Amino acid sequence: MPDDELYWKSATELAELYRSRAVSPVEVVDALLDRMDRVDRALNIMVTVTAEQARAEAKEAERRLRAGEELPPLFGVPMTVKDLAETAGVRTTYGCTAFAEYVPEEDAIGWGRLKEQGAILLGKTTTPEFGLLGVTESKLTGTTGNPWRPDSTPGGSSGGAAAAVAAGVGPVAWGSDGGGSIRVPSSLCGVVGIKPSIGRIPTAESTDGDSTDGPIARTVLDAALVFEVTHGHHPSDRFSVPRDTRSYVEAARAPGDLTGVRIAACYDLGQKVLDPDVRRVFTQALEDMRAAGATVVEVGIELPDTSVYFDHINGYEYLMAVEEMRAGGVEVWPMIEEVAERAKSVTGRQVNHAFRQGKTDIYNAFATAMTGADVMVTPTTAVTAFPHGGDYGPTRPVDGQEVPPLALLIHAMTEPPAHAGLPAISVPGGLTSAGLPIGLQFIGRLWADADVVSAAARYERATGWHTRHPEL
Repeated sequence: MPDDELYWKSATELAELYRSRAVSPVEVVDALLDRMDRVDRALNIMVTVTAEQARAEAKEAERRLRAGEELPPLFGVPMTVKDLAETAGVRTTYGCTAFAEYVPEEDAIGWGRLKEQGAILLGKTTTPEFGLLGVTESKLTGTTGNPWRPDSTPGGSSGGAAAAVAAGVGPVAWGSDGGGSIRVPSSLCGVVGIKPSIGRIPTAESTDGDSTDGPIARTVLDAALVFEVTHGHHPSDRFSVPRDTRSYVEAARAPGDLTGVRIAACYDLGQKVLDPDVRRVFTQALEDMRAAGATVVEVGIELPDTSVYFDHINGYEYLMAVEEMRAGGVEVWPMIEEVAERAKSVTGRQVNHAFRQGKTDIYNAFATAMTGADVMVTPTTAVTAFPHGGDYGPTRPVDGQEVPPLALLIHAMTEPPAHAGLPAISVPGGLTSAGLPIGLQFIGRLWADADVVSAAARYERATGWHTRHPEL
């Protein structure tokens, strides 16, 4: 099979090809490593490439195929892992010069589960220092580009992971999301990204229920497959919950259109700013949902000011990070410095309110807005990918309004669901007049992850935007 066909095969398609012996794991890994080498020159998506290890694992996969062994769900699926997730024996830098040569001894829980299910590691993808920026810029690795337009950002902080999937470097990737770090890059790169409900995917010694690991893929079914094998309780994460009683794979595969699905549609999630091109595409997406049988009702929502709330929730984390980075002689981005500086004036009362009453208020706001609906749908980001502009990104008006720097604005509609602990998925929803992808964010009720997956999969089948690929 020609390499250019293998680049765009889904994980589920690869499984069928392996079973039919139409292609071997070694052929697939070799093709994707070659693809990685070529696109990385333009995009700068890789931190560490594990070519030798991947080829060895592919040969072992071929042996198992020949032996007729029972094969796990992700058997022979090549993938990349964001460089915030620890990988035993493989360098994990957290995007920081201080950890440039750090090699962990143990796997992160999610990656460990993926390995057990047959996934093959192609390498580690770029991320900003400790995932603290909204774009993928790092003093260690430099600037990562967007496959649709290399001179523009893929978003962050899972920018390298989303760009790898969009560029044909593996059908799936492993990322993480605390305020949009999976969903934003997935939107800007035209791929699928899931942020699960609080506690669905465990993280060792977790201290923050907002943050979670999660999958990035080109199809909802592939993302659901990765989600399926990585979720479930782990004793080292106090937030983690037991496995879901519903199958995410079955939810993604369930036949039918959107008939009977009740959708609460919100254009700006109360942020009061949206690029006209994004508005146009979102309006068409809602019409496509109606045509596919959904009942769509436009709703409003009142939420705390995102920029203020960010400082109250995350300020002290940035302050501690800056102190540690300075102690290690690490150069600190101005945006991180400024958040840390603002944190010094945040009071204990404000932090306490944000973590207690504030998150409850956000949760209740979503519950009210979703009354009578199965899911809520919003644009994932207010703007599309924009030219590189450092840690803040460029500053320009949007629809005639003065707005925060774009690297901050792109997370305005992804942070609130995370603070409420709700499941959310970004799926491709169309292209702008300039040919840049726009994501739709499907948000569900707490623990209703399968409902979100099902609605997103039905929309995906009705539209086919996931089949569009950038020309690289």
